Amino acid sequence: MQNGNPPAPGEAQNLRETNALLGLCAGLLPVWARHLATSRAQSELAVAEMLKAFSDIGPHINMAERQSQQINDALAQPIGGVTGLVGACEQALAPLLRDATLAVPSRQAIESVLSMVRNAVGALEQIAKPFQHQTQMVAEQVERMYIGFQYQDRISQMMTLLEGDISDLQSALAGTGGPPPNLAAWMEKLESRYAMAEQHDDHVGTPPAGATPGQDNEATFF
Repeated sequence: MQNGNPPAPGEAQNLRETNALLGLCAGLLPVWARHLATSRAQSELAVAEMLKAFSDIGPHINMAERQSQQINDALAQPIGGVTGLVGACEQALAPLLRDATLAVPSRQAIESVLSMVRNAVGALEQIAKPFQHQTQMVAEQVERMYIGFQYQDRISQMMTLLEGDISDLQSALAGTGGPPPNLAAWMEKLESRYAMAEQHDDHVGTPPAGATPGQDNEATFF
C-alpha cells in the first residue's frame, strides 16, 4: 500500500480483523484478571480459616497424645501401676489361700475378687492401647493436612504472577505510542519471575510425566 492510497480490500479486512482481536483481548483480559484475583482472595481466606481451625486443634491433639502416653506408662508400672495391681493382690492374698483352714466360701470369694481384678486390668490395657494408637494417627493426618494447605501458597504465587502478566498485556494492547511488545523478550521476562519447577515445565509445555503434588517436597518451603 502506498502512502495516501486507501488500503486494498484484503488489507482492510485484515486490519478490521486485527482490530477486532485487539478489542476482544482488551475487553476479556481485565475480566480474566478480576476472576483470578477473586479466586485467589477467596481461596486464601478459606485456607486461612482452615489453618486457624487446625492451629486451635493442635494443642488438644498434643495433650491427648501426652495423656495417652501417661495412661500407658501408668498401666505398665510394675509397682504402683495398674499392671502391677494383679500381682500385688495375688501376693497379698496368697497367705490366706494357702491357709488349709480357710472356708470354701471364703476361698471362692477371694478367687472371685482376684478374677475381677485381672479382668479389670486387662480391660484397661485393651482400652489404653487403641487410644494411644488413634491419637498418633490423628496427629499424623493433621500434619498431612498442614502440608496440603501449604500448596495454597504455591497456587497464590502462580495466580499473582498471572494476574500481573495479564495486566501488562492489557496495557500493551491499549497502546501507549510505544512499539509493540516482542514475544521472545516478553516470555523471557515472564520466565524469570518463576519460583517453582512446575512453572518452568508449564512454560515450555513439557510437564514431568506422572508428577503429582504429593510427590513434590517444594510445598514445605513455604
